[in-house]
Amino acid sequence: DGSSNIDCNVSVGTIFSVFEKEPWSEGDESDILRNGAACVCAGYCVYSSAVELVITFLGGAVHGFCLDPSIGEFVHTRPNMKIPSDGGKKIYSVNEGNSMYWDQAIKSSVHYFKNAIKPYSARYVGSMVADIHRTLLYGGIFMYPADGKSPSGKLRCLYEGIPMAMIIEQAGGVASTGYFQSKIQRILDLVPTSIHCRCPIVMGSKRDVQVVYDMYRKEMGIANVPMIGAE
Repeated sequence: DGSSNIDCNVSVGTIFSVFEKEPWSEGDESDILRNGAACVCAGYCVYSSAVELVITFLGGAVHGFCLDPSIGEFVHTRPNMKIPSDGGKKIYSVNEGNSMYWDQAIKSSVHYFKNAIKPYSARYVGSMVADIHRTLLYGGIFMYPADGKSPSGKLRCLYEGIPMAMIIEQAGGVASTGYFQSKIQRILDLVPTSIHCRCPIVMGSKRDVQVVYDMYRKEMGIANVPMIGAE
């Protein structure tokens, strides 16, 4: 992840999801072209000033490990990682270079973040691993929505959307597609149609994803928009 940033020495990472082979299968694409309910493990590794591994198993907590090069082992440094329950720091992360292609709800959400009584800070690395790692630790929201240029979004469903959604949800956040395929839905409910298919991403704290949901209701008149609420 973030390979376009390698030459300028910006954080990059690796994202993975693990699916259990079906009992009758000999191991093929059908074992992984399933929704997030079939994902038994998800994680990522971020390569930066430190190398950190974040991992979760289905139904479990999210844990972080930091590589200690002096012993050549990953040390358990972040037990039971949680997105701050109050939403955490007011940070929004999105590629605003695509704003002319966004639907009105996304445009209005970003306008709200930038013009709130206490405006949000903009932080966008361009490596999903780095942006999600910050969101997991500090709070806020990360988005790569569907738009007029990329109607299915740009990030890969199977090995970016699903594993990161599993981590975010099990850390107490929300992982949504935004408005996609005529409805708002969880990323974990999507069934990948191919290994490299794409999906839109709206994920982060409950507080900030609710802002986006409210804009879908207000700006686009979409019914049955989820009410998330804060813990």
